[in-house]
Amino acid sequence: MLENIEKVGIKGDVVNVKRGFARNYLVPKQYAIYATPANLAKLTVIKENLAQQEQKRFEELKVLAEKLNSASLVFVRKVDENEHMFGSVSEIDIVHELHAKGIDIHKSLVILDKHIKELGEHHVSIKLHKDLVASLKLQVEKEQE
Repeated sequence: MLENIEKVGIKGDVVNVKRGFARNYLVPKQYAIYATPANLAKLTVIKENLAQQEQKRFEELKVLAEKLNSASLVFVRKVDENEHMFGSVSEIDIVHELHAKGIDIHKSLVILDKHIKELGEHHVSIKLHKDLVASLKLQVEKEQE
């Protein structure tokens, strides 16, 4: 495997899959290579390269986690006379606001049990890596009339 694929395998593993899946999907998209004797001989080199790439990626994610931990987002929403919000703050809202601050992440990394529907301060977890979770501070305020 050259890439992590859920329910198939992780980088550097030798896995058994059906021939058609390998021939039509994994190999053409360069997610995997065939386990030929020549490729198996190169497996240690491939694993070392993958480990170096993973370490470099993890260091980059640590820097991103520091940015996220120090970042603070403010959302302004309309409320009714009982201080109930119209709408909510969702993963997409958070991603767009982070993008405006120069931080690009995918919405699937934002961990919300449910959309934020209350005013006040909230903490949201951002799962950047299986071993690295950042905490982002959000402030939801009511719109001034």
